[in-house]
Amino acid sequence: MSDLSWLVPLPVVLPLTGAGLALALWRHARAQRVITLVALSLSLVASCLLLVQADAGPLTVDVGGWSAPVGISLVADRLSALMLAISSAVTLCVLVYSLAQGVADGDIETPVAIYHPSYLVLAAGIAIAFLAGDLFNLYVGFEVLLAASYVLITLTGTAERIRSGTIYIVVALLSSVIFLFAIGLAYSATGTVNMAQLALRLPEINPGVALALQLLLLLAFGIKAAIFPLSAWLPDSYPTAPAPVTAVFAGLLTKVGVYAIIRTQTLLFPGGRADDLLMWAALATMVVGVLGAVAQNDIKRLLSFTLVSHIGFMIFGIALSSEAGMAAAIFYVVHHITVQTTLFLVAGLLERRGGTTSLDQLGGLAKIAPFLAVLFFVPAMNLAGIPPFSGFLGKVGLLQAGAAVGTPLAYTLIAGGVVTSLLTLYALIKAWNKAFWQSAPAPVPARHLPRGMVGSAAALAVLGVSLTVVAGPLYSYTERAAHDLHGRTVYIEAVLPAGGRGSGISDDVATTDAGEVTP
Repeated sequence: MSDLSWLVPLPVVLPLTGAGLALALWRHARAQRVITLVALSLSLVASCLLLVQADAGPLTVDVGGWSAPVGISLVADRLSALMLAISSAVTLCVLVYSLAQGVADGDIETPVAIYHPSYLVLAAGIAIAFLAGDLFNLYVGFEVLLAASYVLITLTGTAERIRSGTIYIVVALLSSVIFLFAIGLAYSATGTVNMAQLALRLPEINPGVALALQLLLLLAFGIKAAIFPLSAWLPDSYPTAPAPVTAVFAGLLTKVGVYAIIRTQTLLFPGGRADDLLMWAALATMVVGVLGAVAQNDIKRLLSFTLVSHIGFMIFGIALSSEAGMAAAIFYVVHHITVQTTLFLVAGLLERRGGTTSLDQLGGLAKIAPFLAVLFFVPAMNLAGIPPFSGFLGKVGLLQAGAAVGTPLAYTLIAGGVVTSLLTLYALIKAWNKAFWQSAPAPVPARHLPRGMVGSAAALAVLGVSLTVVAGPLYSYTERAAHDLHGRTVYIEAVLPAGGRGSGISDDVATTDAGEVTP
C-alpha cells in the first residue's frame, strides 16, 4: 500500500458515516444539512487528491488486510479517480441546489428526514461502483445506489411519481438479476470474481462460455446505461422526480453503467468480439434518442431523450476498441456529466419561474429572467457540440477515432454522430426559442428564484465551460487512462502483486495461480 492509499476508501466512508449521522439526527434539519454538506465537501477533496495521485499509478487498498484475490480490493486508477472527482463535484453542486430549494419551499419538496441520508447513501454507492476491484462489489455498489434512488425517485409520493418510480424499480431489479446471474456464471467458470484475476483466467475457459458472460454483462450494464433498445424506461421515469434528484440521476446513474461497460470490456474481454454489436447499439441509441427529443414539447422529457441519445456517443468510442476512441469516450463522459446535470437543474429553475415545463405554455422568459436564458443557452450549446465548447472537442475526438478505424460501420457511425449533433442543436434551439422568446400564452406571475439554486446551477455551467479551458491537460489525462485500460498490465499488477497471485491466504490460489502476469 502506498503512503496515500488511505485516501481510497474515503469517498465511500465519508458519505456512509454522514448518512448514519443524518439518520440519527432526523429531527434536526439544520444539522442534517451541515452533515451532508461537510461529508460531500470532504469527499470531493479526497477525490481530487486521488485524481492527482492515481496519475502516477493505481492506488489499491485490501479491505481488512486480506489481499486479492481472496480479499476485497478497492482500486483507484486514472479512470476511476477521474470519475470519482467529477461525480463528487456534481453531487456537491446538486446538494447546494436542493438545500436552497428546500429552504425556499419549507422542505415540502425535499423532506429532509429521508432526503439527506438517502442522498449520501447514493453518493457512497456511486463511489463503491467506481472503486470496486471485483464483480460482486461492483454489484454491491449498484445495489446501494439503486436502493437510495428508489427512495429519492418517489419522494413526496404523488401518484405520478409512484407510477414512474415503479417502472424504474422493476427495470432496475431486472438488470440486477441479470448481473447477479452473470456473476454466478463467472465464478462457476473461473473460480473467481476478482476482475484482475478474471482477466487472467477468462482466456483459458470455453470461448462460448466467455462470450455468454460478456453478453450477459453487456445486457445488465446496457439497461443501467440506457442503451437502445434497453432505454424505454428512462424518459418516463426521470422527469417526474424533484429537479435535483432528476439532475443527479441524469448526470451520474447512467454513467455508472457506462463506466462498468468500459471496465469490463477492456479488462475482461479485450479483442473486440462485441464491437460490431456495440457499434449498431451506439448508432441506434444516438439516432432514436435524438428523434425522440425532437418530438417532445416538455423540456424535461426533451432533455431525457437527449440523455439517451448522447449515451450513444460514449458507446461509439468504446466500440472502436482503440486508445483514441477510448480517450475520447472518457472525455465525453466527463463533459456530459456536467452539462446534462446543469441542463436538468436549469429546467427546474424554468419550472419554478414559468410554472410549467411544457414548451407550449412557456414564453417570454428572456425579458423577465435574462440570466436564466443565458444559463440555459450555454450548456445547451455545449451539449449540441458548438465550437469551442468541450462537447465539440469530445465529438471531434470521437469522429477522428472513428475515421482512424476506417471501416464502413465506423463511417456510418460518424455520419450518425453528425446528424445527431445537428438534430440535438435543432431540439435545444427550439426549446430555447419557445421558453424564452415566443410570446407568453398567459401572464407569468412574479416568482423569486433562490440565489442558492441559481448559483449552484451557474457553478456547474462554469465547470462545464472550464472543461474547454483545461481541455488539453484533461484530454492528455484521458489518453493516459485509455492507454492503461488497453494495456491492462498496470491494473492487474496493482491488484495482484507477487506474480499475479496476490498475497492473500488461500490454498486454492496458491496451487493454481503460480504463473506470471500475462495480460
